[in-house]
Amino acid sequence: MDFTWDFSVVLQHWPVLLKGVGVTAGLWAVAFPAAMLLGVLIALGARSTSRLLGAAARGYMELFRNIPILIQLVWFFYAFPIVTGVQLSPYVAALLALTLNASAYCSEIFRGGIASLPKGQWEGARALGMQRTQVLRRVVLPQVLKRMLPAFTNRGIELAKNTSVASVIAVHELMYQGRALSAVSYRPLEMLTAVAVIYFVLIYPGAWAASRLEKRLALRSA
Repeated sequence: MDFTWDFSVVLQHWPVLLKGVGVTAGLWAVAFPAAMLLGVLIALGARSTSRLLGAAARGYMELFRNIPILIQLVWFFYAFPIVTGVQLSPYVAALLALTLNASAYCSEIFRGGIASLPKGQWEGARALGMQRTQVLRRVVLPQVLKRMLPAFTNRGIELAKNTSVASVIAVHELMYQGRALSAVSYRPLEMLTAVAVIYFVLIYPGAWAASRLEKRLALRSA
């Protein structure tokens, strides 16, 4: 089969792809910090002395970690309005699904990191008169964040890639624009190859920087 690559169509529609990049970056920039904040709250709930709160937190973690992100996305867009009567826009539905899904993984990272610290440090800090929030802020988190950095790096990268599923409900992010331009230009191989390259260019620098930071922190703690 004789096939000739023609990337001129990519250059021709480059502004549209850039708009998609902006939407993708916006989804990630909002969802990841929100997921980390919600994740630490869920992790603390899972470690709570309250059985009800602990069970609810663990149920949340298992629910969102064990259902595919695509199903969650479709549910929030199509089923949520039927259950609540509130119709979410495609962007909000995607943002909600991405945040809740990532927060379940972040909460497990936080829970594991906090549990890895010896109980003696908790007891020593409480003996000095610190409140629980002070112990977390001054003693626990500064130590365990180094241990959790690789896991959070992987979760951030995974979230950046998961934004592509938002194209299913017509969020005009990078993958959606690539698919739409493939249909218009009749050059799907070139368009989707360009989309793959753009994802790599967006994601790899963050992964490389996190790896360098991880090594630097390891040297300082050695």
